[in-house]
Amino acid sequence: MSKVLVICGATASGKTALSVACAKAFNGEIISADSLLVYKGLDIGTAKPSMEERQGVPHHMIDVVDAKESFSVSDYEDMALPIVENLIAQGKMPIICGGTGFYINSILYKSQFGNVGADEQLREKYERIAEEQGKEYLHGILQEKDPESAKKLHYNDVKRVIRALEIFDVTGKPKSMQQDSPIPRFDFAAVSIEYPREVLYRRIELRVEQMFEQGLVEEVQTLLNGGVTEEMQCMQGIGYKEIAEGIRLGATVGEMKDLIKKNTRNYAKRQETFFKRMENHTRLMPTGDMLKEVATLLK
Repeated sequence: MSKVLVICGATASGKTALSVACAKAFNGEIISADSLLVYKGLDIGTAKPSMEERQGVPHHMIDVVDAKESFSVSDYEDMALPIVENLIAQGKMPIICGGTGFYINSILYKSQFGNVGADEQLREKYERIAEEQGKEYLHGILQEKDPESAKKLHYNDVKRVIRALEIFDVTGKPKSMQQDSPIPRFDFAAVSIEYPREVLYRRIELRVEQMFEQGLVEEVQTLLNGGVTEEMQCMQGIGYKEIAEGIRLGATVGEMKDLIKKNTRNYAKRQETFFKRMENHTRLMPTGDMLKEVATLLK
C-alpha cells in the first residue's frame, strides 16, 4: 500500500477514532490537519485526543505552536510535508486526519504558480515591508494589486501573500489570472464519515456539553490570564472566540453554549460542502464496516 490516506469531514463525525483504527490496521502514523490542534494549551475546546484515545499511535502536528503565535497554511505545509515524506520513505502509511481543508490540500497538492520564476529581490523587498510595516499592511498592497488573491489569503500567510505580489510584479497580471492548477504530490484516498444531518447535530451538541463539563470556560480564562488576547489567531477558533467574548461581555454560560453550538453547526455544513468537492473522496456510512471499506480503497 503506497497511498496516503486522508480522513476528513465535519467536526464531531468520529475522525479521530477511525484514524487510530486505520493506523493500527495499516502500519500508519497520524498527521493532524486541524488549525487549532497545532496550539499548545488549547485542549478541551479542540477535542484534542488524549493519550488514551491515541492508543500508542504516533500523532504529528499537535502542540507544535505557542498559543500567542500566528500559524499559516504555509507554516503547516513546511512542517507537515516532510513528516509525510519521511513516513513514506520508512514504508509507513501517512494518515492525514482533520477538518481544515486548506491544510489538507497544502500537503496533497503543489501549485505551479503559473510557472512564474522566483525573483529574490522582490521577495526581499516584500519581506522587509512585512517586517517593518506589518503583515496587514503587506496584505493591503495585495488587495490593491490582486483583490481576488487577497480574498483567498489571510494576512498571516505572509509566504503566499509575497508570492502573489511577486507574480503580479513579474508578469503584470494578478496570480488569480495565471494558469495555476494544482499538481498532486501523492496517490491518495480520502474518506469522511457521513451522518444524517440531525444525528451530526446531536453529536455536536453533546460534544459542546462535554467540553463545558470538562472546564472549557476555565481553559479560556487560563489562556487570557497567560497573556493570550482576543485578537490573537488561536482565539478566532470556535469555542474560544465565543467564550472570550462572553467573559468580556458578562454573558451567561447558557448563552455561550448556545452560540458555540450554532457556530459549530454552521462550520460543519461548510466542511461538508468543502470535502464533497474533493478528489478521490468516498463517503462512509458509520453503520458499515468502515475499516474494510478503507482497506478496499487502499488496494
